[in-house]
Amino acid sequence: MSPALYTYTIRLADDLLILSQRLSEWCGHGPILEEDIALTNRALDHLGEARNLLTYAGQVEGKGRTEDDLAYLRMERQYTNVKLVEQPNGDYAHTMVRSFLFDAYHLPLMQALLKSNDAQLAAIAGKAVKEATYHLRASSEWIIRFGDGTEESHQRAQTALDNLWTYTGELFETDGVIDEMVKAGIAPDISAVNAAWSKTVDQVLSEATLKRPADAFMMTGGRKGLHSEHMGFILAEMQHVTRAYPGVSW
Repeated sequence: MSPALYTYTIRLADDLLILSQRLSEWCGHGPILEEDIALTNRALDHLGEARNLLTYAGQVEGKGRTEDDLAYLRMERQYTNVKLVEQPNGDYAHTMVRSFLFDAYHLPLMQALLKSNDAQLAAIAGKAVKEATYHLRASSEWIIRFGDGTEESHQRAQTALDNLWTYTGELFETDGVIDEMVKAGIAPDISAVNAAWSKTVDQVLSEATLKRPADAFMMTGGRKGLHSEHMGFILAEMQHVTRAYPGVSW
């Protein structure tokens, strides 16, 4: 199959895999028991979708690599997630702002992929839309709660938004892979996803009384395997057991 289809699928998978790993760091440390469980479930939802995409990427690649091989046995430069999802959790407002910015992108992307000419990606999107809808609703409610809450919660949410905004441009980058997938009717027009993302962000930030940052300098490089200094630490923890005990099963 097309190398571009493998690259496109692995990009979708890596975004979710790394965000899942980040969110799982909150397990046992949530601000309240209900949120601790909710964040863990969110991490598992992302991981489940990532598994489906990694399995499909392995099939598309045709080299016999499994979902585990692709998740745990690649080097840093071979991961193609956006830098947004690898950023540290920070405080709870920072974690929720990061998830909100991703959720507002993920839901319209999955809705658009329902119409993909690739039956497997359309099927994976079909399973993901319900969870993505819940994730966006939940993170939006937290953004409004923080922004329209106390002076301190408002300031923390605005600080997180200001710090993370520079990572949002990468979500909507295009290149030869995207162009080939769009031409084949496999991937949606990313400008339409961007428009939906922008509309949601504006609506929620307005209700939260938060100020949308200016579209100035935007980080890039994640889709090419060029990551922030945080990525190596994420992979060291995520891959430790597999690399320490290669071939072990239980």
